[in-house]
Amino acid sequence: MSSIKVYYSSVSGSREVKQRQEDVIRILDAYKINYELIDISISLKKLQQMRRKVSSPKALPPQIFNDQEYCGDFEMFHKAKENKEILKFLKLE
Repeated sequence: MSSIKVYYSSVSGSREVKQRQEDVIRILDAYKINYELIDISISLKKLQQMRRKVSSPKALPPQIFNDQEYCGDFEMFHKAKENKEILKFLKLE
């Protein structure tokens, strides 16, 4: 059973980041997809882990994974939603 993980920040100062995180969570809920939220604001280690996993030192949340496999960031998620390819994006097909 695959496990969707969403790296997010519970204390982002950016309205855009908050909005994007809410969009991802709302859509995953709408698709009834189980996911785990990983809050990067609780430790620098989590933030560094997320950035290392996406190979970008400036990556911002939300970042989405299926287990250890990187699915993409918000832009890629949004594009998949527009194309009705959420399950493919999440590597659930």
